[in-house]
Amino acid sequence: MVSLTPNPSYSLTIRMHVPNQTGMLAMVTQAIAEAGGSLGDIDVVERCRNNVTRDVSVDAASAEHAEEIMNAVYALEQIEVIEVHDRTFKLHEGGKIRMECKAPVLTQEDLAMAYTPGVGRVCNEIARHPERVYDLTIKSNTVAIVTDGSAVLGLGNLGPEAALPVMEGKAMLFKEFAGLDGFPICLDTQDTDEIVETVKRIAPVFGGINLEDISAPRCFEIEARLQQELDIPIFHDDQHGTAIVSLAALVNALKVVGKTIGDIKLVINGAGAAGLAMARLFKKAGVNQIMVCDSKGIISCDRTDLNSRKQEFAVDQGGTLADAMVGTDVFMGVSAPGVVTVDMVKSMAPDPIVFAMANPVPEIQPELLDGIVAVMATGRSDYANQINNVLAFPGLLRGAIDCRAEAITTGMFLQAAHAIATLIPDSELRPDHIVPSVFDRRVATAVAAAVQQAARDAGVARN
Repeated sequence: MVSLTPNPSYSLTIRMHVPNQTGMLAMVTQAIAEAGGSLGDIDVVERCRNNVTRDVSVDAASAEHAEEIMNAVYALEQIEVIEVHDRTFKLHEGGKIRMECKAPVLTQEDLAMAYTPGVGRVCNEIARHPERVYDLTIKSNTVAIVTDGSAVLGLGNLGPEAALPVMEGKAMLFKEFAGLDGFPICLDTQDTDEIVETVKRIAPVFGGINLEDISAPRCFEIEARLQQELDIPIFHDDQHGTAIVSLAALVNALKVVGKTIGDIKLVINGAGAAGLAMARLFKKAGVNQIMVCDSKGIISCDRTDLNSRKQEFAVDQGGTLADAMVGTDVFMGVSAPGVVTVDMVKSMAPDPIVFAMANPVPEIQPELLDGIVAVMATGRSDYANQINNVLAFPGLLRGAIDCRAEAITTGMFLQAAHAIATLIPDSELRPDHIVPSVFDRRVATAVAAAVQQAARDAGVARN
């Protein structure tokens, strides 16, 4: 299954010679449009009397669709295609991050202070006063982004090398939105004990640990053990980042439809790291009726295949996802493409709220639900109401590290969600505007402040 809409994930830049004649460019754009491509920038590279060399950017809906668009351009006899590159792959060439020096090393004096012999004085100071590692090294601003490559996005167990582009991207987001220096740590082991031991060994360098793309249920044990054995913040974004942003969006969506959080019936499809963390946080936030479904249907008390994490949410009712959705107020999917039908949504309570967050293809395409749902959200940037973890994790780690929190608490998650939600005043809430933009620079600051206050209230802040 592919997306119904072109998007930047499958974008191309086509460099071509176009005859310098009236109507030639229009012929190109028409061919692309007829092939279903979405035009982006059109830039002039070089112009001469007979030809214009242009770079034309086009969004496609899939790799196959991109090839169809290319074939449509190749079919134009007057157009000479010089080069085609995949813009996403081009962006990743050579990696997306690098390390740079904060202080110059241009003279003998610089060298003597930055390295030997001057650095020895700083080493001795930290040995005498260990807490000074926070103000005399990178520790106070550095996050380890740790993965074993076992659950890379929605792609499965791809291994540590294939996980590296995602971890690089995560490091970019930490830097861009919270000023934190994140570094990818892709471990060549999927053994729980080895992962825990490795992270413990490297922890002196880092102010916080962000666990990423580690499969369930191992991710739960790894997070719990590290939280117990280390005195720095341990945050598993796949669990808690999704839960925080989903809760923020839920709070505002309920305002739009005029429902109360304690009265709603909520169904979550997907009982992995994200789904179970969402259910747990929603209960803390006051949702009283939660039904969780996995690939076998409703997590019910009569099932004998449930692990301890799923048993926590077992209910008396059995059946399929379709059965669970009848009469429900809110559906949240963190599962798989296309598992929800229009009829299933029509069976929900009046003014239904649907968060179809499977990525890149949601549980149901928003276009199919026009006029049926009251509020629609996805995990994608090309639709309104993107439920994106970047609204949570940069500010949360920023706040936790700045106050030198010994642990991450549920109170921090709740306050972070509240901070995100309140950035949109009630007067500006609309069905297509329930969460702030990921580019809203207020978000990380607001979340960091809320997290620091929650840490102080819980007694886990040391600064």
